Amino acid sequence: MNVGEILRSRYKILEVLGSGAFGIRYLAEDIDVPYNPKCVIKQFKSNANPGVLNIAKRLFESEAQVLYRLGNESDRIPKLFSRFEDKGQFYLVQEFVDGEDLTKEVLPGKKSSEAEVIQLLEEILEVFTVTHNRNIIHRDIKPANLIRRKKDGKIVVIDFGAVKEVSILMMNTEGQIFPSVAIGTPGFMPREQASGQPKLCSDIYAIGMLGIYALTGVEPHDLPKDPTNGEIIWQNWANVSDQMADVLSKMVRYNFRERYQSAFDTMDAIIALKPKLKPKSQSQSLINSKQRREVLKILGGLGAGVGLTILLGRIFGIDSNSSQTLNVITNPDTSTPTSLIKTTTPQTSLIKNTTQSNRPLQTFKFETVTVNAKGKITNRRNLNANYFIEDLGNGVTLYMVKIPAGTFTMGSPRNENLRDDDESPQHQVSVPGFFMGRYQVTQAQYEAIMGSNPAKFKGINRPVEQVSWDDAVVFCKKLSQKTARTYRLPSEAEWEYACRAGSTTSFYFKETITTDLVNYDGNYTYADAPKGVYRGKTTEVGKFPPNAFGLYDMHGNVNEWCEDTWHSNYKGAPNDGSAWVDNDNQSSKLLRGGSWTHLPRNCRSADRHTKSRDVRNYDIGFRVVMVFA
Repeated sequence: MNVGEILRSRYKILEVLGSGAFGIRYLAEDIDVPYNPKCVIKQFKSNANPGVLNIAKRLFESEAQVLYRLGNESDRIPKLFSRFEDKGQFYLVQEFVDGEDLTKEVLPGKKSSEAEVIQLLEEILEVFTVTHNRNIIHRDIKPANLIRRKKDGKIVVIDFGAVKEVSILMMNTEGQIFPSVAIGTPGFMPREQASGQPKLCSDIYAIGMLGIYALTGVEPHDLPKDPTNGEIIWQNWANVSDQMADVLSKMVRYNFRERYQSAFDTMDAIIALKPKLKPKSQSQSLINSKQRREVLKILGGLGAGVGLTILLGRIFGIDSNSSQTLNVITNPDTSTPTSLIKTTTPQTSLIKNTTQSNRPLQTFKFETVTVNAKGKITNRRNLNANYFIEDLGNGVTLYMVKIPAGTFTMGSPRNENLRDDDESPQHQVSVPGFFMGRYQVTQAQYEAIMGSNPAKFKGINRPVEQVSWDDAVVFCKKLSQKTARTYRLPSEAEWEYACRAGSTTSFYFKETITTDLVNYDGNYTYADAPKGVYRGKTTEVGKFPPNAFGLYDMHGNVNEWCEDTWHSNYKGAPNDGSAWVDNDNQSSKLLRGGSWTHLPRNCRSADRHTKSRDVRNYDIGFRVVMVFA
């Protein structure tokens, strides 16, 4: 495109911002909007080599998905406004960040002080607590991709074209897996990334090299390496404390296992380098590194993007004049101390609603698995999610997991095995953030709220069944009254978005399911998976591996009621995540997820079916959601 050219009768090209291996970035203005706001357009750079073409397209797709996920969670990551194809070319339109990149601050021959570098690293790591909390690797951290925004002086991370979600393999058009592509900038790219196997700590290496560059004024690719062990030799060009040298050296270790493993670990070490400040009163407590880690995880889960000190002040109401204490409780999932902060400003909380009640988020760790078409586990991932606990009384609790806002493709593609026509047409849906029950509502939870237990297969930790849609709605109303928060059934779009958890395959396990992973009728199979067991009843919740959001039993065990009325296809369906309710058809309601009685095809992420709202079957239950205020 040329300067002055107008794309799609809307975006006027102002100048070329830069060009890379796979794309060209333009500064443009949106002439379709009053005041003609500026935006950045990234154009796919065509290449005759089909292999490079496929890689580039997938990088663009990856960038779009990440910007959709992260742009609304952090003000330090550009928002994605539009993604489209025009005349065979692919484009992303994203937020323009007005400022200067760090090549104006960190440059050859300029040496920054130790205190300046500590501050710089802290600012950068704040952003990556958000991305690393989502298990997303940037892969190209360097001064040119970090912009200091003019309006507030904050650092914004750009150019997510090289991002790679942990464990996601790139595939060519024939569906064959090929090795991950080595993308990055020499000097900032560690060896495992150069070999196509980046990890979260690969980003830490790049951030560490940026810090060394700022201290020494020597560009990373010009620094020598110890020929005996591959370690970077840099301290000859810098005058820093031993503590600072130790932290930076650990960030850039040759062996990735010896580095800090994520932004959380590194942030602890960097903040520990800052001068210790005496509290202004004896009652004012300093937060230690373990407590800070928990705060950062919470902030990362909420998409925090401002300084730690500012965040503590804004979120927890801490100031020099307030008296505060730190109370440590035990995380029931990991027996790990989790720090909670109680302040003198109870109006401020991590989860807000009409009553402004405090519900501090905790973090739990879990393992997800993916399988191939034969049902064999091909990958395991250790992830974490944020949640809070609702106390229902008498020792009964309800775990509510934070589901981040995002955009996904709802429905199934026409080539999906054993799909149904009511799963069409596929369409994009943008879902606001919400909280969802980690498990299907159990019999103990149902009885705590309703005072009865209608289930056929008794067990306090088994899902409640034999509940009608109306029963489930009454449960939600009573739960809302008890907690002074808004609980309801999920919309069908919320349910599928939460079930998929970023996956696009038939199941969140990927190719198929087995009865080692899901409770369904194992006499039947899907894809090339083997037959399994038929249990003939429900199982306790949480028995099988969760999805990437930390939700259990989204496939099988019991069907789950949704808020929507039944429609035979998605023509005219809302795209904002809301329930699709037809007032002329209130009797037929939606069910999702499949059950212990169902074939595996009925447990797919896109499968949907309907029952009358007053039906009470012993394979029908539900789970609840709580909306952000």
